[in-house]
Amino acid sequence: MVATFLRKLSPCFWSLIMAISITCSPAGKSARAGTAPDAQAGPAAAETPQPVAVTPSSQPNVVGQIRDYIILKEEFVRRLTGELNPYAYESYSVKSEPVNARSVLEKMIAEKAMVMEARKQNMLESEMLRTAIGEYRDRKLVNLLLQKQLQSKLIVTPEEVEAKVKADPNLDKARARAVLERTKANQLLDAYYKGIYEKSRVNKLTENFAKAAEIHQRLLYKPQTERKVGFIRDSQVRDELTEEEKNLVLATYSKGKITLKDWFEKLCDFSPPSRPRDLGTAKGVERFLDIVLKMPLLASEGERLGLDKDAGLLKQVRDYEDTKLFGAALTAKYEQVQEATDSEAAEYFSENKDLFITDRTINIDQIWCADLAAARRVKAELDGGADFQAVKEKYSLQKESKPLHTYPGGEGYFWSDLWKGEPNQVLGPLKGFYKEQFKWRVVKVLQKRPGEVKEYSDNMKNAVKRKIMSDKREALLEKYYKELLEKYPHKIYDDRIKGIDPLNIP
Repeated sequence: MVATFLRKLSPCFWSLIMAISITCSPAGKSARAGTAPDAQAGPAAAETPQPVAVTPSSQPNVVGQIRDYIILKEEFVRRLTGELNPYAYESYSVKSEPVNARSVLEKMIAEKAMVMEARKQNMLESEMLRTAIGEYRDRKLVNLLLQKQLQSKLIVTPEEVEAKVKADPNLDKARARAVLERTKANQLLDAYYKGIYEKSRVNKLTENFAKAAEIHQRLLYKPQTERKVGFIRDSQVRDELTEEEKNLVLATYSKGKITLKDWFEKLCDFSPPSRPRDLGTAKGVERFLDIVLKMPLLASEGERLGLDKDAGLLKQVRDYEDTKLFGAALTAKYEQVQEATDSEAAEYFSENKDLFITDRTINIDQIWCADLAAARRVKAELDGGADFQAVKEKYSLQKESKPLHTYPGGEGYFWSDLWKGEPNQVLGPLKGFYKEQFKWRVVKVLQKRPGEVKEYSDNMKNAVKRKIMSDKREALLEKYYKELLEKYPHKIYDDRIKGIDPLNIP
């Protein structure tokens, strides 16, 4: 969900924005600390949105709708293809038949309903979600602010480039322009931020810095819970700070304040090697506070200019909220599944031994073809006695590819077709997954390893339990999706998905 305006930025300006996003503190944790929950959560935190007017005649590319969510045909086709995408971790379960187009669309709609239900259950009130969404919103807001306020001022003339090349013969024109843009972008940003800082009426509560440094040293060197790493973790910020410590104010400004909790949360956004080494001192606390202040001050300026109402920004934030809500709702559902017991694992293994065959592989060489007609020509030439390598060099989309060992999880639905072959047999035309799409191929089987069913053991037990848990979760979700589809009115345009074959999508 990268905004259109970001693609318009010069590479140098984009790098500058990225640097701001990384080094500035998320205002979602602090800038609006005193505002009402609805304002903090953004427009999507309100009641479930009303449906938009979408009809078959107004948007013929819409294949499904639930409330104000619509599913476009391109999105549906990508998902349909992805449902047959083989997964490397799918060791003990392989799809035996292609997915049904309508069932996939129902699943996509049910996932939207799951998000709607999560909103209804106020999952956005979770501190972790509010923080993540606030950070995302403010990064996007600041990106938009800098693009609108500074990009047009970033001008490098041909004369400046020529002068730079003359001054440094090691630079060509492209590199000289990049150096000049970077220098000017930094100058523009420094001047712009200085002006915002001055009018934001920042007041640092220096009397609290020594206390903040003391608390930092306590979390770093005397964690309450055993910690196997040598740095402060975000869980310590949540669990080991008292409410009084969390609310210790380090700075105020015209639109908000920065608390010690904000300061620590930003610190935890930094990788441990890049964290300052002087945070056990009042000076170190202040220096890092200057970094923390940047994002909320810039975000506040964006709000002052009304950029927080930008339609593109609101959509980005709404989409991000949906993603986070779906993840939270999915996690909550998964937590309802009880872990498999040892006896369940033993019984499941006894009844499903064939699922746990290990080291079952097939060594193949393959010729990927542009289309079915080409695959048929390849097969005909090979059946006529042509050399496999010569035909491969003539037709294959991957002429330099080498023979490979593949396995059920690497082929997914297509595994059964391959496994029917015997050594030295040429199979095809067969479909396969090639660079995120389905292509025709002709395959030569070089070697087969049938694998073996190992005896049940403690080592096998955990794998069996994972398979049981996966089955339980899948069943639980399937049941929940049906309940949601019954609860929330929705529309599927069957005429627009009729005849769509996931294995034959252009």
